[in-house]
Amino acid sequence: MVPAGKPLFDWDFAREVMPTLMQGLAVTVQATLLGMALAAVLGLVLALLRRARLQPVSWSAAFLIEFIRSTPLLVQLFFLFYVLPVTGVQFSPLTTGVLGLGVHYAAYCAEVYRAGLESVPRGQWEAAQALNLGRWRTMRDIILPQAIPPIVPALGNYFVAMFKDTPLLSAITVVEVLQASKIAGSATFRYTEPLTLVGLIFLVLSLGAAWLVRKADVALRAGKR
Repeated sequence: MVPAGKPLFDWDFAREVMPTLMQGLAVTVQATLLGMALAAVLGLVLALLRRARLQPVSWSAAFLIEFIRSTPLLVQLFFLFYVLPVTGVQFSPLTTGVLGLGVHYAAYCAEVYRAGLESVPRGQWEAAQALNLGRWRTMRDIILPQAIPPIVPALGNYFVAMFKDTPLLSAITVVEVLQASKIAGSATFRYTEPLTLVGLIFLVLSLGAAWLVRKADVALRAGKR
């Protein structure tokens, strides 16, 4: 119960904790943007390796993708943060979090890329071969420009999902926006204001990101006409 005389939501306290939340939000946004950039690039590499003509390469990529997709992100973060340093490789908490997010979502992005590549008609490959174009140039100039636009909404969905998964980084001591709200709340034992603000921040930014993805999708489709 709320003590007598104390409001359920204290606007003065909310304004007081907002700068702390903004500092945590900066870390959240940074982790999301860098993690998605890594996921987009690594996902494309994994998708291409999975389509490689050499079966050992294709099978290895497929196994790696399925292994990452089948294990929880939190377990992967713990492994990178606590186990990897045993081998002599150690990163800062934020770098570890970005690496964990990027690798985890790269496995999902790889499947999205693979679906996009397979949606390109086989005749496009045959036409490129008839023009004596190399495999790399065919992929870069012909296949990818046709494969990427249809999968932008799916990649955008993973971007929003990654943004909402960043609170897991608090498990490896990264002070992102949710952890910042918990720290602010623990100082006064008032959690209503900081946690409510964090929920609103995630809602606004998730809706904004989804809107940007839709605009990008519409722009790409218009550009194809």
